[in-house]
Amino acid sequence: MKTERIDTPSGIATAVKALREKAGLTQAQLAKRSGVGLRFVREVEQGKATVRVDKVNQVLALFGYHLEAVKDREIPA
Repeated sequence: MKTERIDTPSGIATAVKALREKAGLTQAQLAKRSGVGLRFVREVEQGKATVRVDKVNQVLALFGYHLEAVKDREIPA
């Protein structure tokens, strides 16, 4: 399984918008189906850096995705 690295708020915004559009959903429909507010969907798609990760995962779950922490490198002791 190929994993795509998205590590910026603008990357998340682009991905969520692309998934929503591919599914043929409006922002309002996505909000309703994922159980978040319309304002939240708009903020995510605008790349707001301070959105709640649990709510982003709630939106992404509708498409079969989630955010997770991935170790980039070893930290010297």
